[in-house]
Amino acid sequence: MGEVKLHGNWASPFSCRVIWALEIKGIAYENIEEALPNKSDLLLQYNPVYKKIPVLVHAGKPISESMVIVEYIEEIWPQNPLLPTHSYDRALARIWIKFANDKSPLMWVIYRTEGLEQEKAVKDCVEMLRMIEEHGLENKKFFGGDKINMVDIAFGGIAHWLGVIEDVVGIKLLEANKFPRLKAWINNFKQHSIIKDNLPDREKLFFFLKQRREMLLASK
Repeated sequence: MGEVKLHGNWASPFSCRVIWALEIKGIAYENIEEALPNKSDLLLQYNPVYKKIPVLVHAGKPISESMVIVEYIEEIWPQNPLLPTHSYDRALARIWIKFANDKSPLMWVIYRTEGLEQEKAVKDCVEMLRMIEEHGLENKKFFGGDKINMVDIAFGGIAHWLGVIEDVVGIKLLEANKFPRLKAWINNFKQHSIIKDNLPDREKLFFFLKQRREMLLASK
């Protein structure tokens, strides 16, 4: 099937999306760590449009954008499917994947801002969480039912990174009494053996994000 390489970064939820998909599928790959923000010439060569990670290189051909990569993985390696077999269910899954791509960046707005801009992002992020709580999980273990699927992967940043961001900025969003389904899903997701073995160390991630936020705010 050709050699598989992943250009990513240990702290990136977008890189982890691809790692989770590769691991669930049982695909052998080489993980190439990119030191951000310094981007290697090879990364820029593979992704000249967006100039960012992750980039999957399969048989010498690069693919960028994390969920595009995950879709590609699903098409090339059909074992352990990440999307439902029924067309309607696949369409619903893709709707939630789009929702994740559109709304999940709100937590990073909270991370990199202060004041009124941050307050608005907090309000919008809580609304995003409410939508997932009320309409996304419906008392299921995972978004796909009993097994992790592509929607779980798309929302993976909420499962791990959002809690770290809460600690870094000192704002609580995911209160257990308000989001019991989401909290249960986070626990189920992070306890899955493949996810658990491929999550950044929380303490290391906290100090990394704290330092980067301080530098970001100081530069404004």
